[in-house]
Amino acid sequence: MKMFFLILAAALLFSSIGFKKYVWFISLGYGFSVAAIGLVLLIAFGGSLTFGTAAACVLFIIYGLRLGGYLAIRELKSTAYNEKMKTEIKSGTDMSIGAKIAIWVSAALLYACETSPVLFRLQSGKSGVLLYIGVIISIAGLIVESLADYQKNKAKKSNPRRFVDTGLFKIVRCPNYFGEMLFWTGVFVGGLNIYSNAWHWLGALVGYLGIIYVMFGGARRLEMRQNRTYGSDPEYKEYVSKTPIMIPFIPLYSVEKYKWLVA
Repeated sequence: MKMFFLILAAALLFSSIGFKKYVWFISLGYGFSVAAIGLVLLIAFGGSLTFGTAAACVLFIIYGLRLGGYLAIRELKSTAYNEKMKTEIKSGTDMSIGAKIAIWVSAALLYACETSPVLFRLQSGKSGVLLYIGVIISIAGLIVESLADYQKNKAKKSNPRRFVDTGLFKIVRCPNYFGEMLFWTGVFVGGLNIYSNAWHWLGALVGYLGIIYVMFGGARRLEMRQNRTYGSDPEYKEYVSKTPIMIPFIPLYSVEKYKWLVA
């Protein structure tokens, strides 16, 4: 429990940036918290790391810095994005301090739970094939979401008024969210043979199912925004009718009707 509270403390520290702008609890704070947790685990278990566990920790750092850096650059440089978000996301200026603290703590707890399979693996001292399978899946997820972000930025620079349906977006409408889910699927799978008690299962499942829920909620919000923007475009209508929204080759084309998905 001591180490879990240590990674939770790291998540609380780095996600506290959200007190400046509340959406940063779950954007910039998310990426930098995961990177910080990876660094904490590397330092705390430095003498007992194997190649697999070291790779898992380093992946947290790479993942977190890439995501946090990407979001920071978008916040600082993309005027069009910031203007659009003013109509999509509340500023939070009228949010009570109690509500902000609740978001802060629950978000940090989610980040600690998401990364907990690697912590449990390190504490067990065990290695195994599942660890390496999980690392490979996470690497694939990191590549997919990084490539999706690159392709979207490139397409928007070329034609900012058109929806993106090139590259990975030909296969799935939210490849960045799919890559995110793939990354955390790898983390969860990598610990399957070391979950030895109810606490392990609870922490790992809360983290994994929590981020899957958040990703589907984000896809719903994006779908609603795109429907408002491109809904009258015949090409867009054809695109969304044939391209799965979240998982390639799985015929789920819309999540807008699922109001219980909140991101």
